[in-house]
Amino acid sequence: HVQLVESGGGMVQAGGSARLSCAAPGLTVSTYCMAWFRQTPGKEREGVAGIDFDGSASYADSVKGRFTIRKDNDTNTLYLQMNSLKAEDSAVYYCAAAWGLRCGRNWHQQSRYNYWGQGTQVTVS
Repeated sequence: HVQLVESGGGMVQAGGSARLSCAAPGLTVSTYCMAWFRQTPGKEREGVAGIDFDGSASYADSVKGRFTIRKDNDTNTLYLQMNSLKAEDSAVYYCAAAWGLRCGRNWHQQSRYNYWGQGTQVTVS
C-alpha cells in the first residue's frame, strides 16, 4: 500500500526558510519520478519541482534559485528546501510520485503522477 506523508509545513516569515519532507512507505523513492506541487484556493495545482531517479531536477521558474528538491535514498524520503520565501509561496504543498525513472518534460503536469500525499500548509507572512 503506497503512502506519501508530508510534514514540515507551518508559518514562516517572509525571507525565511522551511524544509518539507515526504516519507514514502510502500514505494522506493529511488525508482520513481518524484515531485512537489502546490495549490492555493481557486487555482490549479502547480508543479514546483520534480526529480528523476538519478537526482536530476526540474523547477518552476517562480522558485528557481530559491527551492531545492532532493531525495534521500537511505531514509526513503523526499525533501523540498525552500529559501527566501515570499508571501506568494503560501500554499498547500503536495508530494507526488509517478511510475518511471524519469519525470520527463511533463513533470509539472498533475496527470503524470500516480500517487499523492495529503498536503501540508505553508503560510508565509
